[in-house]
Amino acid sequence: MRNFLLRLWTSLSTPGLLIGVLFFAVSLTPSLIPRPYLMQGVLSGCSFAAGYGLGAFGRWLWFYLELPALSPRIDRGVKLAALFICGGTAIVFLWQASKWQNSVRSLMGLEPVQTAEPLELALVAILVFFLIVALARLFRMTFAFLSRKFERVVPRRIAKVLGILLAILFFWSVVDGVLFKAGLRLADSSFRELDALIDSDLAPPADPLKSGSAASLVSWDDLGFRGREFVTSGPTAAKISAFFNQPALEPIRVYVGLNAAETTKERAALALAELKRAGGFERSILIVVVPTGTGWVDPAAMDTVEYLHRGDVASVALQYSYLTSWLSLLVEPSYGAEAGEALFKEIYGYWTTLPKETRPKLYLHGLSLGALNSERSADLFDVIGDPFQGALWSGPPFESAGWKSVTAGRDPGSLAWLPRFRDNSVIRFTAQKNALDIPGAQWGPMRIVYLQYASDPVTFFDFRALYREPDWMKQPRGPDVSPYLTWYPVVTMLQLALDMAMATTSPMGYGHVYAPEHYIDAWVAVTDPQGLAPGDVERLKAMVSKRD
Repeated sequence: MRNFLLRLWTSLSTPGLLIGVLFFAVSLTPSLIPRPYLMQGVLSGCSFAAGYGLGAFGRWLWFYLELPALSPRIDRGVKLAALFICGGTAIVFLWQASKWQNSVRSLMGLEPVQTAEPLELALVAILVFFLIVALARLFRMTFAFLSRKFERVVPRRIAKVLGILLAILFFWSVVDGVLFKAGLRLADSSFRELDALIDSDLAPPADPLKSGSAASLVSWDDLGFRGREFVTSGPTAAKISAFFNQPALEPIRVYVGLNAAETTKERAALALAELKRAGGFERSILIVVVPTGTGWVDPAAMDTVEYLHRGDVASVALQYSYLTSWLSLLVEPSYGAEAGEALFKEIYGYWTTLPKETRPKLYLHGLSLGALNSERSADLFDVIGDPFQGALWSGPPFESAGWKSVTAGRDPGSLAWLPRFRDNSVIRFTAQKNALDIPGAQWGPMRIVYLQYASDPVTFFDFRALYREPDWMKQPRGPDVSPYLTWYPVVTMLQLALDMAMATTSPMGYGHVYAPEHYIDAWVAVTDPQGLAPGDVERLKAMVSKRD
C-alpha cells in the first residue's frame, strides 16, 4: 500500500496539484444556495479535478513547446513546498467554510451551522477527485491503445487524431448509450408512476363545472396526478367571500392531462372545449397557464390571483410532460413550447371572435420551465392587432430568449438582477420587495412582469461565468445574495451549476421557491383588480404568508 501511494503521489502533476488545491479552496466560498457538506464535497472534488486538469494541461503544453524543464531534485523540492502551501491554504479555507455558508443561511432565515464538517467534506472531495482522475487516466490509456493500433497503418500524428476521436466516441457511447439511457428509463418509469398515482384523499369533484367531474369532457384518471391536484385545490367561493366579507365566485380551473388525447393539438382543442363548457369565457379574467415539466401549476400564483379578483377567474393548463423540468428540457426540449403554443392558439383564436366589450381579459402565466414555454407560446407579431392584456412570468430560466434580450438591453445604470427596460410601459421586473411602482412610468395596453429573485440560480446561471464575472454579481447586489460571493474562473460556473440542481431546496421566498405574498404585488400590477379596500392587499399578504 505504501508503494502504491508513493507511486500515485509521484505520478501527479505538480502544476495540477497547485491549481487543483487552489480551486478546491475557492470552491468553499459561498454562492447562491446553502450547501450541506456532502454536496459541498462533491463540488469541491469536481473543482479540484478541474484545476488539476488545467495544471496538467499547462505542464503538457510546456514540454510540447520544448521549454526547459526543472531538474528532478528541484522538481521534488517544488512539489514538497507546494504540498505545504496548498495544504495550508486548504486548511484556512476549510476553517472559514461554515462562516461563508452561514452568510447565505442568515439571509434566508435559516439556522446557522456550527461546523462545515471539514473532515467529511475533504474526504468526499478527495474521493470525487480521484474518481475523476481515474476516469481521465482510463481515457488516456484507451486513447494510447487505439493510437498504437493506428500507427501500424497511418502516420503517427494521424494515428493520434484518430485515436482521440475514437476514444471520445467510445466514452460518449458508454455514457449516453448505457448510463444515461438506463438512468432515463428509471426516471421515466418513476415519474410515469407518480403521474398515474391517484391520491386516496382526493375524490373526483362533485361540481359539474370542474375538470374531472362526471360532467367534464376530461376524465378524472386522464387529469394526471398534478392535474387532479390543481383542480381540487385553491380557494373556494366560500373562503374568498369570508376573507372579503363580500359575495365571491367559484374560480374555474381547467386542466388537460397527457392521456386525455393522442396529440398536442387534440389536447389543446379539448382544453378549449372544456373551458367553454365550464363558462371560462364568461369570467372577467382568463389565464393561460403553462405548467412546469411535471405538469405542476404553482398554487402560490393561482390562489393569490383568484383571491384578488374574488374568484372571477378562469385558468386553463395543458400538460406536456411528467418529467421534472430539467429532465424534460434535456429529453424533450420542444414539447413544452409546442404545447404552450397549441394551447395559446386555441384559446386566443376563440377569444378574438368574442365581443371586446364582454370577453375576459386574457393573461399568460408560467413558472420556471413554464415561464420559458409560456414566453415562447405567443409571437407578438401575431397578436399585435388584438393583443392580450399581459403576462406574469416567475423564475424565468436563463435560456428564456425574451427575458435574456430585455435584460441585455436594460437601461444603462439599472441592475442586472432588477432591470428597467425603456419607458417601463410594457415590461417591468420585481423581486421580494415590490419594485413595480416606478415614478413617472405609465403602463401601456399590455403589461408584462417578471418575478425573479437575485438568489435564483435557474434564472442567473451563465455559462460565461466560466471565464468572466456575470453582471448580476457586481455591486449593488440583491438583498438575498451573500456579500462574500466572489467570482472565480471555472469554479463559479461549477458552483452555479450545483446551485441550479439545489435551487428548490431553499426556503420559500428565496432561490427558486416563489412565495405567494410576492406574487400579489405582481398580479396587482398586471391584472389591475378593482374594488379592493384599503388594507386588503396587506391583509392578503399576511394571510398567505402565515398559511405557507
